[in-house]
Amino acid sequence: MCIRQDDRVTDPDAAAADPILNPALMRKHYQAEGLDENDLATHPMDQFTRWFEHAVRAAVDGMIYEPNAMIVSTADAEGHPSSRTVLMKQYDIQGFVFYTNYDSRKAQDLAANPHVSVLFPWHAMARQVIVTGTARRTGRAETSAYFRTRPHGSQLGAWASAQSSVIHSRTELDAAYADLSARYPEGEQVPVPPHWGGFRVEPRTVEFWQGRHNRLHDRLRYVTAADGTWHVERLSP
Repeated sequence: MCIRQDDRVTDPDAAAADPILNPALMRKHYQAEGLDENDLATHPMDQFTRWFEHAVRAAVDGMIYEPNAMIVSTADAEGHPSSRTVLMKQYDIQGFVFYTNYDSRKAQDLAANPHVSVLFPWHAMARQVIVTGTARRTGRAETSAYFRTRPHGSQLGAWASAQSSVIHSRTELDAAYADLSARYPEGEQVPVPPHWGGFRVEPRTVEFWQGRHNRLHDRLRYVTAADGTWHVERLSP
């Protein structure tokens, strides 16, 4: 599909003149509740557990949509960055796990450059968690165990989509899915795609960001040392 430049329907100057649409005038005054070093857990994953539980409760109350959504940023071998939102499906002392097609852009980036950044954007709570580290593939047994928990349609979708590749139309994707549905009807086991699996992001730094009044936010970052111990440093907002 080709979109001509003169097909634009929005006038940026007109949008800026409308206070509702002008991003320069969009601001929220964040909560006064702070984040103090003395209140932190010793290990960043324990602190993450505390905040994640808060986010899940906020989701139950309708404040947050998909608290396990995280933005994963990668860069290819030439340093060209890209970002996308994925769903975290597990976390533990070793890091954060998500699943994807190993032929996708993010997986290809990680094959060339395993350094990655992850961000949990819990805006409704004026909180963010920012992780930097390296991503490594999970084992096939772990991948298979998770794949079996996915809904039948999602299992078929992992086969139907050649993620990140260019396709001619939606019809092509729907046809691939329909063919798979006929081959593996509901109730029949779908094999785990060999090109699909997990990545575990092993953290090197974990920053807990708490919004504060006057943009004087609290930013406390765990940093790991060579011996595996963690220390906390406060960052200026």
